[in-house]
Amino acid sequence: MVVLALLLLVPVLSVVRAVPLRPAGAAPSVPHAYAGGGMIGFGSVDLTPPAMPEPLSSPVLTGAATPDGKGYWLASADGGVFAFGDAAFAGSLGDLQLQGPIVAMAATPDGQGYWLAGLDGGIFSFGDAPFLGSMGATRLNQPIVGMAATPDGKGYWLVAADGGIFTFGDAGFFGSGASQNLPDPVVGMIASPDGDGYAMSTANGVVLPFGDARSFGGLMLNPDATPVSAIIGNGSGTGYWLLDPEAWSYSFALPSAEGRFPGSAAIVAAAASQIAPDPDTGYFCNPYGPCEEWCALFASWAWRAGGIPVPSYAFVGDMYYWARAHGAVLPSTALPDPGDAVLYGTGPQNVATSVHVGIVTQVWPDGAIDTVDGDSGPGRDGWLSVTINGPYLPADSLSYNGVGIYAFAQP
Repeated sequence: MVVLALLLLVPVLSVVRAVPLRPAGAAPSVPHAYAGGGMIGFGSVDLTPPAMPEPLSSPVLTGAATPDGKGYWLASADGGVFAFGDAAFAGSLGDLQLQGPIVAMAATPDGQGYWLAGLDGGIFSFGDAPFLGSMGATRLNQPIVGMAATPDGKGYWLVAADGGIFTFGDAGFFGSGASQNLPDPVVGMIASPDGDGYAMSTANGVVLPFGDARSFGGLMLNPDATPVSAIIGNGSGTGYWLLDPEAWSYSFALPSAEGRFPGSAAIVAAAASQIAPDPDTGYFCNPYGPCEEWCALFASWAWRAGGIPVPSYAFVGDMYYWARAHGAVLPSTALPDPGDAVLYGTGPQNVATSVHVGIVTQVWPDGAIDTVDGDSGPGRDGWLSVTINGPYLPADSLSYNGVGIYAFAQP
């Protein structure tokens, strides 16, 4: 799961990510190698960049390593599974119409199977992975974001975005992050080799160890840290990767390629084509308008790419008023369409109440959305980037993004 530090349309830049967190017992950040292709390595890991097919139809959000650490699987939100090194493909959900996105993955001890987990806590088993229970029928305070298996494969943990832990089978409980008031959501977890601990990663790359799990560093000391979507252990407890989903190109073709009007796909394609680090080194300079806060400049540019005759707006609230006059405005509880603008804050009145905007690129049947946002971050090489955000449920935006949604604007 990918989380953004949303940018206000005022000189203060970040709504969240205010204070780096180093938990007790965590090692200081150590030098790390960026492999390219979305894998940021810490400790003893292979840094061979994975070659993914492009464009992908859905963000790559999670993965798991083989027992010897010489391979790994990566999984996308639509349930597609990609195998690298000595990882064996045991099946995927890529051909199924899912109710919600896949956000977590864990492998069996012999590497002959794996589990995939959805945002709602539903579990899908492949190969020799046994089904040991799920959270799919339970009302959750926060969505599930990560998963890890016990050493004998007879149990697993699920972790929610607030750091809450759910145990199944012979998985033991060694603490949670739910009471630690984390500055950023948890995005994934790994287990220690003996099963007597686990580590969680937050979206800004902080690694939190519990039990006998070890931390080999993270991205919390890097002011330009990428928003990560998962942590993937190397199988031996001596290292891990943090996963950067923005390293690949996306078409966002599933599960809903078209919205309510023919220009939806063109808007989504235009927004997805811009996912990249800082487009200009000047202060708030950008390709979409003057050197000023530019999330609305980007969103209105994407609408024009889809044939919508909207002016170039620098203020988010102007997109609300334009849509109210020429398109439609939906409440935050409604189900948007691809190509719609998601408006963050409390209302369109001014820059203090209408603080950020993104373009909806995927809408899942369960209501979760993916967006592409301009003037947001952090990104791979800077704070002011075009980034992927989601999947998340709009009702969870306050905890996930640091700010709520007040409306969806339809062109």
